[in-house]
Amino acid sequence: MGTGRNTGFTLIELLMVVALIGIVSALAVPGLLRARMSGDEASAIGSLRTINSGQHTYASSAARGGYATSLAILGTSCGATGDGFVSPDLGSAAGGVKSGYVMAIDGTVGLAGPSDCNGTVSRSAYLATATPVTVGVTGVHSFITSEASTIYRTVTAQGVKATAADMIPANAIQ
Repeated sequence: MGTGRNTGFTLIELLMVVALIGIVSALAVPGLLRARMSGDEASAIGSLRTINSGQHTYASSAARGGYATSLAILGTSCGATGDGFVSPDLGSAAGGVKSGYVMAIDGTVGLAGPSDCNGTVSRSAYLATATPVTVGVTGVHSFITSEASTIYRTVTAQGVKATAADMIPANAIQ
């Protein structure tokens, strides 16, 4: 009986591979987090564009020129059948959260307008905002838009809800 030579990896070789994998993953994770945050911000901008489009359709076809005062109203169809003015994921977003951003419409802007097709009072103007849920993780900028359809990004205070004061040409992204 001959003694065979043991083949395989030594403990040192295995530890070296594990250390190398740890170093590579430590370098890759921050880039992946930045990419995810960039995607969340792009989704928030896209959602505000959808809200602008939905508000203009709502105003022209359901509220005789008035604007909806909430996402839930934009997500509701006229009458018993049909679709809402925004997609269900936005019109019925739980707590207004979509892709790491809190989406909201300020229902107090402008004057009271005509009632819509469902009997809900509309407003003469609107402000829609997108604020990151966790600053530095889901996004670093807040966004705001109005009936003019221009989307603005906050540059003064990251993670703070955008206000009408942020709606200056220097902050416009569209």
